[in-house]
Amino acid sequence: MNDARTLPIHGLVPAGGVGTRAQTPGVQTPKQYRSIKGQTMLSWSVRALLADRRVANVVVGVQLEDSLARQCLSDLSGVKVLPTGGASRALTVLQTLEHSGFDDNDWVLVHDAARPGLPQDNLSALIDACLREQRGGLLAMPAADTVKLANTGQSSGGIVEVGKTLDRQTIWLAQTPQMFRAGQLRDALSRALAADVEVTDEASAMEWAGYKPLLINGSARNLKVTLPEDFEWIRGML
Repeated sequence: MNDARTLPIHGLVPAGGVGTRAQTPGVQTPKQYRSIKGQTMLSWSVRALLADRRVANVVVGVQLEDSLARQCLSDLSGVKVLPTGGASRALTVLQTLEHSGFDDNDWVLVHDAARPGLPQDNLSALIDACLREQRGGLLAMPAADTVKLANTGQSSGGIVEVGKTLDRQTIWLAQTPQMFRAGQLRDALSRALAADVEVTDEASAMEWAGYKPLLINGSARNLKVTLPEDFEWIRGML
């Protein structure tokens, strides 16, 4: 029987969306295929996962009609593109897991295509912690700002008011990669989606299923490219 610490570690990148908020007038290219310093953002993100030599391979889930992923990743070995994109990120991850060929006990690192700045030391710290503790976990940033909870339904003229101030010492902002056993994650996603649970990331599905993922310090370099202006700072960072 394989030692748990020697089981394969795979990467999984869901790239089935178009990133509507990141689009600029006249540019309809999905954000993961926008060029940043000569490479697509998707390529940067996949390469970031492969920077740790323990990551055996990466599967990328795209929509059936997508022909761009294979083109921009053709120079990378150990990368497979699957037509497993769904109507949501969670469904894309689930369908990609179902067609990946990963064993249930294998580890999988799910990483956003829109986080091209993932530092290798943060990735390695996540892998180290999950293997050491034999528990799933994710990169996240402790909140630095004062956090306000909006008073939903109580606004004047479309302006939202504060409901209360939260204790920022307990607030963490989730990033990716998020690392879990392939079988456990597949089961959690399948059951959560069947129960119509809102799944905002892999950890939320695992939490709903009763797991308590580890929080490992992330990095400001690993922020998600969401808006058109985000391409400016990510170019400078990369």
